[in-house]
Parts: sequence; structure tokens; C-alpha cells
Amino acid sequence: MIRRFGQPPLSDKPYVLRAGAYAILPLQKRLLLTAQLGDGVDIQLPGGGIDPGESPTQALYREVMEETGWRISAPKRLGAFRRFVFMPEYDLWEEKVCHIYVARPRRQICEPLEPNHFTTIMDPTEAAFALGNDGDRHFVEQYFSL
Repeated sequence: MIRRFGQPPLSDKPYVLRAGAYAILPLQKRLLLTAQLGDGVDIQLPGGGIDPGESPTQALYREVMEETGWRISAPKRLGAFRRFVFMPEYDLWEEKVCHIYVARPRRQICEPLEPNHFTTIMDPTEAAFALGNDGDRHFVEQYFSL
């Protein structure tokens, strides 16, 4: 059983299962994150959906590059959680299964490729407070023993 964070599923919503891979990226005692601009600023672990035919680690490399412009290495899976959310950009209710990894950020080779994404670097305690969802927060706090 995978632990759930956030709101329980609503019985009247048709949820689509969507797996994703997300990275904790320690960078010189700080944490490399992505900030997504929309109605506000949403601080997130870089990552996203696993496309058909992709492995979770292939998706992780691709998503981190798209959202931060950074290359990574040595991903190691830490665990997973799920959450039930409405995704306005897709107009879908999703049951997200979020696979969390830790990886080494190697170097930034470009600006983020995804629109409205910006790279940010924070102290782990500051990041745990700023992260937009409880599952990301849990894994950051656990990894950094906060």
C-alpha cells in the first residue's frame, strides 16, 4: 500500500491513474527545485509524468532537464506516495503515484524548457516549508532528517 498525502479522493470524480518521477537534488547543502508560475508560485520537486514506453528513471532525466535545464546522475529511488488532484492544464482528475528519487545535479546546460518554470535553490528547511504538496515535503524532511 502506498501512503496517501493530501485530500482523499472524491467519490463523484473519475480519476485517471498517472505515475510520475520526481527528484530531490541536493546541491552544496541546499536543494535544487523548480518554481512553476500560474495563479501564484508553486515550489516543486523537479519531475513529472512517466510517458508510455518510458521507465521511471528515463522520465526523471527528461523531466528534470525540462523543468530545470540541469543534467543529473546516479538516481536512487527513495519511495513513493500518491495524491488525488485536479490537473487544470489537462482538465483531468488524477490519482498521481509519485516515485521519489534522490540524484546528483551535475550541471545546468540551459534554461528550463517548460513554459512558466524557473529554477530555484533553497536551504532544505526553507524548501520543506515552501514545497506545494505534503508528499514532497515529507520526503525532503525525511531525506534531510529535518
